[in-house]
Amino acid sequence: MGVVLQQSFKNTLIIFLGFAIGGINVLFLYTHFLEAEYYGLITFLLSSANILMPLLVFGMQHTIIKFFSSYKKKSDKDNFLLTALVLPLLIIVPLSFIGSLFYEYIADLLSKENTIIKKYTYLIFLISIFMGYFEVFYAWSKVHMQTVFGNFIREVFARICVTVLLLAVYFEVLTNEQFIYAVVLVYLIRMIIIKIYAFKLYFPQILNFALPDNIKGIISFSFYIILAGSAGSILLEIDKFMIPQIENIVQVAYYAVGVYIASVIAIPSRALQQIANPITAKELNKNNLNEVEVLYKKSSINLLIIGGLFFLLINVNINELYQLINKPEYTVGIYIVLIISISELFKLSLGTNGAILTNSKYYKMLFYFSIAMAVSVIVLNRVLINLMGIEGAALATIIVVIIFGIIKILYVNKKLKMHPYSKNSMLILGIIGILFFAFYFVPVGDNPILSILLKSVLLIVIYTVLIIKLHLSEDINNLFYKYFRK
Repeated sequence: MGVVLQQSFKNTLIIFLGFAIGGINVLFLYTHFLEAEYYGLITFLLSSANILMPLLVFGMQHTIIKFFSSYKKKSDKDNFLLTALVLPLLIIVPLSFIGSLFYEYIADLLSKENTIIKKYTYLIFLISIFMGYFEVFYAWSKVHMQTVFGNFIREVFARICVTVLLLAVYFEVLTNEQFIYAVVLVYLIRMIIIKIYAFKLYFPQILNFALPDNIKGIISFSFYIILAGSAGSILLEIDKFMIPQIENIVQVAYYAVGVYIASVIAIPSRALQQIANPITAKELNKNNLNEVEVLYKKSSINLLIIGGLFFLLINVNINELYQLINKPEYTVGIYIVLIISISELFKLSLGTNGAILTNSKYYKMLFYFSIAMAVSVIVLNRVLINLMGIEGAALATIIVVIIFGIIKILYVNKKLKMHPYSKNSMLILGIIGILFFAFYFVPVGDNPILSILLKSVLLIVIYTVLIIKLHLSEDINNLFYKYFRK
């Protein structure tokens, strides 16, 4: 866990910084500087691009992590990495041609309820290409155990750029419309930066290029992974895609704020997965199941503890936080925060379950799980958004996440005889539940900033003492005593 903890710690700091900047953007700058219609529009475009992205890059970001460590000779590594860059073009080029032929039909279909979408529909395709190749080059750096710089570009660079652009809108340097195009340019620039970095880490020889000997296995894996990845993206982004097909696009803006607040809980997981995924793949390639199980259990308990603290800090202070936003129309997202928070906390408890499924010989099952999840969430979104509005979208997400999360836990346990939970997991959940109800209903004056500070400090102290004294995680206890022994 040494390399994992070291890079996870750095990545966590970067993601914290990124989320802090993003929080300023989402909670204050977007809501006050950009018209709600355009905030909903950029959210829709980015979510749609995320859904399309795994298909366009042929799942190569996962394929690189799965196969790279299995090659021993430099020539084989070179051929594999070059193949990973070329294969997506076999999808991107034909789709761009088809898209241009049927553009008017596609644009009319997507903009049926909100005509503002039509003019910008083509940007979905461009953003998805920029996002996709960013992930491919980022995976390139991950397999060389260098995750920090790419994480900085993904989490911090793009958000700083958005901050600058939103300020430009406020000072009337940019219009709302120009802001949309500028954001697309940011995604292009960050792709170019990570490409240069990846090539500096490892530059393959092009002259002797040949397809890898196991090209059939690569294509087979990628085929299942792109479908699974597309289905996974549907689960994450379909709500923000479907809301404008049923409701006014401004509802996407209200929903996006609630989801962003809740997504802070996922910070520890996002940090850990950057380095845990390639290590899981490496140990599975060696058939070292003991190490895989150790990482599985440790990641689950550590993520649950850290994520549990985030869950509490967000939800016991949620009313005060919306007071600070000072936009009454956005308060419709308060219950969305709680619903999505619970689903995020559950996903943290899965630990490296996804990495195990993706990189094991059972990776094909991830495809079937993901397809079932995608179909379920689409159906539930259609039904529940019509019944309950944007809260229905959040409810659809949590139902699918919990049901299929349990199924994946049971499947890994059946095939590999390992699961992520222990009695300590139940103790942590008990602590989280008790502290939530103890603090949620406690008013601390009329000043929201003072209330947030007082409740947060008290909560952190009590939660930390309980976790350390009950010795619920060996890693966290060791880390705590290393820095606070005196």
